[in-house]
Amino acid sequence: MLSFPQSADILSTVGYDSIIQHLNNGRKNCKEFEEFLKERAAVEERYGKDLLSLSRKKPCGQSETNTLKRALEVFKQQVDSVAQCHIQLAQSLREEARKMEEFREKQKLQRKKTELVMDAVHKQKSLQFKKTMDAKKNYEQKCRDKDEAEQAVSRSANLVNPKQQEKLFVKLATSKTAVEDSDKAYMLHISTLDKVREEWQSEHIKACEAFEAQECERINFFRNALWLHVNQLSQQCVTSDEMYEQVRKSLEMCSIQKDIEYFVNQRKTGQIPPAPIMYENFYSPQKNAVPPGKATGPNLARRGPLPIPKTSPDDPDYSLVDDYSLLYQ
Repeated sequence: MLSFPQSADILSTVGYDSIIQHLNNGRKNCKEFEEFLKERAAVEERYGKDLLSLSRKKPCGQSETNTLKRALEVFKQQVDSVAQCHIQLAQSLREEARKMEEFREKQKLQRKKTELVMDAVHKQKSLQFKKTMDAKKNYEQKCRDKDEAEQAVSRSANLVNPKQQEKLFVKLATSKTAVEDSDKAYMLHISTLDKVREEWQSEHIKACEAFEAQECERINFFRNALWLHVNQLSQQCVTSDEMYEQVRKSLEMCSIQKDIEYFVNQRKTGQIPPAPIMYENFYSPQKNAVPPGKATGPNLARRGPLPIPKTSPDDPDYSLVDDYSLLYQ
């Protein structure tokens, strides 16, 4: 349990200041973890968006066919899903950072109330201590004045002048009255200071108990927040592995033989290979043989011999077209 400072100086606030510094450090630690969560969320979101852009825009084996093509499609789908999970994780981390901020601000307000009470009792204690010390100084001065008056009366015992002696006796009587009054005032201030001290001590104990409860709550909240954070990261890894397992299963369904057969069936050009290239002798009588690698069917594109005209150029009907003759008539 937190305790009040063990110091001989009644004005000392060393213990209280130490507690406040510890609480401030705890609040600072919460703030640092809050900032860490926000930056980690930004990292996760940036990574998720980059991965999503990569999955949707960057080609990856787009010309593959059959079973490997289906596996690649599953791969792209799962990478897309992993990217979405990282973006969702970023949102979850921001939510946790918001909760940490709310908790930190709640404790700040609670501490403020206690600190205001403690500031007031510290101020009251310091003010009353100053009044008491002033009363003490006045009391001590009055005592010295009385002692001097007594010594003056003692020295004036042999004086013949009764009027002078009377003055000294009056001064002594006055100083005695002043001592009595200052003594009462001093004792009154001492009593008041003791009441203020007891009030301060009581409030200090209450403050220590409140601060201890706050610190226990803060440590527990911080610990749980950190625990939740690493659980979220672990869950992200598990989820990603489950998605990648789908890719592995699709890869297990791949068949090299089926992919080869699929390509052959899609791209085959025939079952008969080209004829062999034969040697041709330039002086061979088979000069007009079919060139190697050419088809042996009839050449439909080649013209036959010119037809023999049935009439001669001397015949008047030669070159007649629809009763029109090119011959001069």
